[in-house]
Amino acid sequence: MTVKLDFEECLKDSPRFRASVELVEAEVSELETRLEKLLKLGNGLLESGRHYLAANRAFIMGICDLAHLGPPEPMMAECLDKFTQSLSHKLDSHAELLDATQHTLQRQIQTLVKEGLRSFREAGRDFWRGAESLEAALTHNAEVPRRRAQEAEEAGAALKVARAGYRGRALDYALQINVIEDKRKFDIMEFVLRLVEAQATHFQQGHEELSQLAQYRKELGGQLHQLVLNSAREKRDMEQRHVLLKQKELGGEEPEPSLREGPGGLVMEGHLFKRASNAFKTWSRRWFTIQSNQLVYQKRYKDPVTVVVDDLRLCTVKLCPDSERRFCFEVVSPSKSCLLQADSERLMQLWVSAVQSSIATAFSQARLDDSPRGLGQGSGHLAISSAATLGPGGLTRGREPGGVGHVAAQVQSVDGNAQCCDCREPAPEWASINLGVTLCIQCSGIHRSLGVHFSKVRSLTLDSWEPELVKLMCELGNVVINQIYEARVEAMAVKKPGPSCSRQEKEAWIHAKYVEKKFLTKLPEIRGRRGGRGPPRGYPPVPPKPGLIRPKPGSFRSKPPRSEDLESLHPGALLFRAAGHPPSLPTMADALAHGADVNWVNGGQENATPLIQATAANSLLACEFLLQNGASVNQVDSQGRGPLHHATILGHTGLACLFLKRGADLGVRDSEGRDPLTIAVETANADIVTLLRLAKMREADAAQGQAGDETYLDIFRDFSLMASDDPEKLSRRSHDLHTL
Repeated sequence: MTVKLDFEECLKDSPRFRASVELVEAEVSELETRLEKLLKLGNGLLESGRHYLAANRAFIMGICDLAHLGPPEPMMAECLDKFTQSLSHKLDSHAELLDATQHTLQRQIQTLVKEGLRSFREAGRDFWRGAESLEAALTHNAEVPRRRAQEAEEAGAALKVARAGYRGRALDYALQINVIEDKRKFDIMEFVLRLVEAQATHFQQGHEELSQLAQYRKELGGQLHQLVLNSAREKRDMEQRHVLLKQKELGGEEPEPSLREGPGGLVMEGHLFKRASNAFKTWSRRWFTIQSNQLVYQKRYKDPVTVVVDDLRLCTVKLCPDSERRFCFEVVSPSKSCLLQADSERLMQLWVSAVQSSIATAFSQARLDDSPRGLGQGSGHLAISSAATLGPGGLTRGREPGGVGHVAAQVQSVDGNAQCCDCREPAPEWASINLGVTLCIQCSGIHRSLGVHFSKVRSLTLDSWEPELVKLMCELGNVVINQIYEARVEAMAVKKPGPSCSRQEKEAWIHAKYVEKKFLTKLPEIRGRRGGRGPPRGYPPVPPKPGLIRPKPGSFRSKPPRSEDLESLHPGALLFRAAGHPPSLPTMADALAHGADVNWVNGGQENATPLIQATAANSLLACEFLLQNGASVNQVDSQGRGPLHHATILGHTGLACLFLKRGADLGVRDSEGRDPLTIAVETANADIVTLLRLAKMREADAAQGQAGDETYLDIFRDFSLMASDDPEKLSRRSHDLHTL
């Protein structure tokens, strides 16, 4: 041990000793500053090292992902697997190096700062306090007068004690100074030695790890060299083929369409222009295919196929020389026609011949099988069959040929609908779609003046009608609604206006009937007069019904809720119960007439609304009725799930289509963070996945200011028709969608 301070010198308390002490204290203070700086740098090094490791591991994962891109490549997969495994081992070794560095810093440097220097500081403070006490004792002893013998004796004794205490502390401090001088030497050297040993271990392990791959790297280099040579030869061959084809095709001739005999019959495909059936008669370029006795098209490869003609045996094809555009031909079926345009005269003739050949082939095959298929049975892809739009009950526009008689006759055939609901004018051609009644033209104008929150008026002959809305009108009707809104007319001896009455009389009657609701039957007091967002005070929420099952096909009127079950319910709870299984539209209309909130919340059933209750019952008409009366399609329950979430979870495709048409928000996530598309993918419901993805595409087109194509409307209309006319078709398994 090197002696920094001599013990005899400290007993003398000479100025040389004091100067040596101050010098040592300055050196130790500087040592402490540098050690703390080293600790800070070390912690920064460790933190950077861990960030480096995390970035390297992410980088290695990125390399691993390359192995799963595209078709499997055994050679590439083996290469990436071996190298990433080796790099991972090196990173593990690096992590061990960081741990060793941290341990050494804590064991050597941090211990020296916290323990060694702390003992030195405490000894220094004791030394300087002893020096101050000795200085005070010396001064007091010197100031005692000669005549005060007793005081002089006491001062001498105190001086003796102070001198002894100072010398003891000085010896202790001198020992700490000498110890700290040696301790800092071997602690710092031991820290550096351990650090270098950890580095040596790390690099040695890395060298051994890479040495194990030396032979593989050599072999891989040879294989890569051969691959480069083969790629160069293939590139040269492709360039030569490219030049030959380019010279051959520079004439600008149209491409030859693909025509071959497939397992399902004649197959032909190519681009054609298709004229839309909308009012603008726009033309869109689509990829058409003749296969399996059908004519289908799609815009992009991954788009769902749209069926133009479901059974070619029921069609004919003809040229259109009178069309404004050239090279046009028309495919005509008993229910619709489709105007198409080729790129040239030759291609038009090829397509016409191909369609005619497909028709002949289909008839020949049918005779061989002796089992001809009917219309609508040629494709398993029912969800997007355009032919379904004109099947039974498919005429939904009053302005289309035959639409006037179809919708008006269907609605007017309901009991009581052949006369105006309010004035009994015969053959009414207007309707209130939220009330479900027919109206004459004068009463419809009065209804329109009330506002859409009371009555939504639509023409039976001029407006478009969706199939579920037509069925809703047929489910309610004038008789059912008048039993609610005119329940006390006879008891009150009020005279109902007739067709010949003035407009003022009809207007007063309609206002008293629908706005003031003078003729309603009074509800029992236990229900209360509220239609608010919860049950009345002292009445529990409507409990959930155990074992909810899907409703069977049939009229809602056939199984109305029992009156004894509903007498104690206030309007909101009554609406909620009536929307469940089995739903009862007349009871729902009664509840709304008595002031029920269409968005009433049932606190006893996870804050479900009547619309969610109707969704659980898979009732398309109940949901349509609630939506027409102002139900929010985006109101969620306590789990954050709206009607679209519940329709997706339960697999109710028709309801999902309805909610999407009514503006359901696709981005709403439930308490588990899942949006409807995520739920549809998890439940493997291909129909709903198709609907939701099309809706997202439509939103994206609208966000970019694009109108999109008519395929969206065709597909949603097809789903609506099936949900209304053939709901069992929407219950098929997801793999059925891929059958053509």
